[in-house]
Amino acid sequence: MRRQDVEKVVKNWFAKTAGHEWKRLRRNPYHQLEFTVTTHFLEKYLPKKGLLLDAGGGPGRYTIALAKKGYDVVLLDLVREMLELAKRKIKREGVQHKVKQIIEGSVTDLSMFNNETFDGVLCLGGPLSHLLDSKQRETAAKELARVAKTGAPLFVSVISRLGLLKTVLYRLPDEIRDCHHHLEVGDYIPGVLPRREVTGFTAAHWFLPEELRELFEGSDAETLDLVALEGLSSHLERATNRLYKEKEKWNVWVDIVLKTCNHPSIVGTAEHIMYIGRKTPSKPEIKKSF
Repeated sequence: MRRQDVEKVVKNWFAKTAGHEWKRLRRNPYHQLEFTVTTHFLEKYLPKKGLLLDAGGGPGRYTIALAKKGYDVVLLDLVREMLELAKRKIKREGVQHKVKQIIEGSVTDLSMFNNETFDGVLCLGGPLSHLLDSKQRETAAKELARVAKTGAPLFVSVISRLGLLKTVLYRLPDEIRDCHHHLEVGDYIPGVLPRREVTGFTAAHWFLPEELRELFEGSDAETLDLVALEGLSSHLERATNRLYKEKEKWNVWVDIVLKTCNHPSIVGTAEHIMYIGRKTPSKPEIKKSF
């Protein structure tokens, strides 16, 4: 399938699911963990103030949260319906003055921004997981790093390849026969790969943690952290939701999740992985003399 066709599939999917994407991180305690863990590390690594890029930020959940904290934010997304919803949510929350631009565009082309523009760059919710071409992923990583100031943090979350296999086991057992494809190739196109359509999702590339790290280390970034966004709760949705009813136990559990979510034994098998890096000075090109 051509790049343009994959992009069309992805855009159509998210155009229809903008409302779901806005609600996803508040749907239940289990899904709230992704937001809780993400914001914990944003607070840890972001500068105290500055201009941030929320690339692929969809309906603006993180844009609004960061604007409320006093950051200036630029929101960019591929899907017009996402941005229309974001505009309404931003207005409702009264943070229009902190959202400097809302731009329809792709993470593979940030040419509207100069080099070293942003004090922090976010690409959360999996935009890179919807680029099936490896060259596109490389381009996106280089663009995200390019527009960050030297020393600025980058936050990129994706869908985990090993986590996807666990999801297939407990939620889509009829797809088990295609697990070798998911493990070895990592790409999924509805109706094309694998042979049977995985219910209810769009074209995606599932990442291994080392793949994500190497992608950005090859794009003028040094790695600071790799994080399992659901931590020890990953794939334990029912148990996690039950625990939320007992607040004392819940608080203990969230603390444990935050303290262990970057342990290497947990990161690879989570549903979602977040890469945290820091923009490094570009390496000068070495000219050979003969």
